[in-house]
Amino acid sequence: MDSSPMITNDAVVLGILLVILTAVFRTAHSDDPRWKRFYAVVPSLLLCYFLPSLLSTAGVISGESSKLYFVASRYLLPTSLVLLTISIDLPSVLRLGPKALIMFLTGTTGIVLGGPLAIWLISLVSPETVGMGHDEVWRGMTTIAGSWIGGGANQAAMKEVFEVPDDIFSALVAVDVIVANIWMAFLLYAAGRSDSFDAKLGADNSAITRLRQRVEEYQAQHSRIPNLTDTMTILGVGFGVTAIAHFAADGIAPYLAENHPFLSRFSLTSHFFWLIVIATTVGVVLSFHPQSRALEGVGASRLGSAMLYVLVATIGMKMNLMAIFQNTGLFAVGLVWISFHAILLIVVAKIIRAPVFFLAVGSQANVGGAASAPIVASAFHPALAPVGVLLAVVGYALGTYAAWFCGMLMRAVAT
Repeated sequence: MDSSPMITNDAVVLGILLVILTAVFRTAHSDDPRWKRFYAVVPSLLLCYFLPSLLSTAGVISGESSKLYFVASRYLLPTSLVLLTISIDLPSVLRLGPKALIMFLTGTTGIVLGGPLAIWLISLVSPETVGMGHDEVWRGMTTIAGSWIGGGANQAAMKEVFEVPDDIFSALVAVDVIVANIWMAFLLYAAGRSDSFDAKLGADNSAITRLRQRVEEYQAQHSRIPNLTDTMTILGVGFGVTAIAHFAADGIAPYLAENHPFLSRFSLTSHFFWLIVIATTVGVVLSFHPQSRALEGVGASRLGSAMLYVLVATIGMKMNLMAIFQNTGLFAVGLVWISFHAILLIVVAKIIRAPVFFLAVGSQANVGGAASAPIVASAFHPALAPVGVLLAVVGYALGTYAAWFCGMLMRAVAT
């Protein structure tokens, strides 16, 4: 990516992103029939993600030089998870059944088998692209497997385990980010047309519909116009829990890394892992307290969703579409890989009649992890965001083992 974008001041970049989000929301809720026709095809959340990527591609802004993604993922994300979780109806979430876990594990299987399959298929056309007979490329692709089954900690683990050269690693980081973000765009599109996709899959989404109705009924019964005290209370609870999560993670992660380094294979030495787990757990505990749940009536989930949309915009600006043309061969490998993942998910969803929600969140809990799984889940309904977080936590635990096994399969194919 361009290391010297036109705008480097993060205050200016943040302003641009918020203006984009405002424009999208105002046009999406406009009475103008032209906008209604446009948003009937293009989901508003997809635009919130795609427009910043166009600015990044044009060199106006850059996710690489900006610290906004770090701020959004470390401060706004855990806070939004708290605010979205305190209104959760946990018994109803648990009644969603096993299909969510089945689709998550299907997504994991698609990543594990898709890597070696992609290497083999591309080698039939261009063996030099995947370095047939050499170590470098398949070793580098293990870092993508780690990233797509868990997250950054698992990716770093694979880099060390398979001794990936830095030049190969940097090239494949671009493949990881671009391909994963293109796939996320498809999932956001599917979220906007979930009823149509569910009909094609013959899916039973009654449990999801009931959960959405419960949340909407609760909001209708308890909602009122918030005053300044209400808003400050929401912010105090959200950021207060985030502070507790950071404080605890600052102690737990280094302690485990120093005294129990073997736990790194489960991502238990990752600060981000503990940050997300603690924030979500405290949010779930607070959801059982009537006073905490009452915050939903004055806009807790609305503020939480706003923070998630800021995160969406910062994720979008990390994608430079022109990077695809810098190493087309490796991107072809990544696209074949994610395509197999997608096809397997669709086939299994059709067999077990799983709603597209389970397909999308099961996939993103693998490929995107805790930073973006709740975004995709909340695109269906804010009440469903915790489902994405819970599955992403499972991905952290499985990531290193599944990625290592994927690496063994890729080595067998490539060498």
